[in-house]
Order: sequence, then structure tokens, then C-alpha cells
Amino acid sequence: MPYRIALIVVALWAGALWMTGVSAYVLFDTLQDKQLAGAIAGKLFTVVSCIGMASGAFLIIHRMSVFGTSALKQGYFWAVLLMLLLVLAGHFGIQPLLAQLKTDALPLDVMQSVFVDRFRTWHGVASFAYIAECLLAIVMVLKIR
Repeated sequence: MPYRIALIVVALWAGALWMTGVSAYVLFDTLQDKQLAGAIAGKLFTVVSCIGMASGAFLIIHRMSVFGTSALKQGYFWAVLLMLLLVLAGHFGIQPLLAQLKTDALPLDVMQSVFVDRFRTWHGVASFAYIAECLLAIVMVLKIR
């Protein structure tokens, strides 16, 4: 039964990552109001971060309980750990920095402010980390057995 739960958690996390990325693209492509698109996408990324933190913690604990220290020799373990670290860095490091830049730009939109270059740089870092996490999700799915 714990293995089946792990399969469900892997599917949930990987699916949430990919669907949120696609949804963010659709939001920015569809909505005229880019601030609204960003606000909605931000909420989606927060939800997927929570899913990732819970999933990553469960999957690491599960893998260690089943395989002990030999789990450290598995690509699956390292993919999950790296994904969890990327989630934590994004949620507790990069996202608060982006939010602070948006706040500092008020009453202007950050994209119309003096903070635009710094925002674009950190947004690029966040995007790169998210893409890496999505690619690692493929590794996680393929190596769970």
C-alpha cells in the first residue's frame, strides 16, 4: 500500500507541475491584463509549491524507509531531493524576492518601474528552476520502480 501511495504522489506532483506551467502560459497568452494573469499564476505556483513540499518530504521518507541508506545510490532519490530543494528555494527564496520587488514598485506595475531589470533577472531564475523541476519530474516518474 505505501508503494501505491507513492505512485499517486508522484503522479500528483508531476501532473501539478506540468499543468501549472501550461496554465501560466495560457493565462498570459489569453488575458489582456498581465497583472491579473501574473496574480493568478502566482497563486497556482504557490499551490504547486505546497504540493511539492508535501510530496517531496513524503517521497524521501518513503524511499528511505523502504531502502535505507541504499536509497542514496538511486537516481530517483536524488531527483526527488533536488526537486524538493528547488521548490524550497523558489517558495522561500525567489518568490518573496519577486513579491518584494512588486511591492517596492508600487504604485507602478513592476514592469513599468526602475526594478524591471532586477525583476526580469529573478523571474528568469525562477523560470529556469521551474523548468528544471519539471524535467526532473520526468526522471522521477521514469525511475520510481
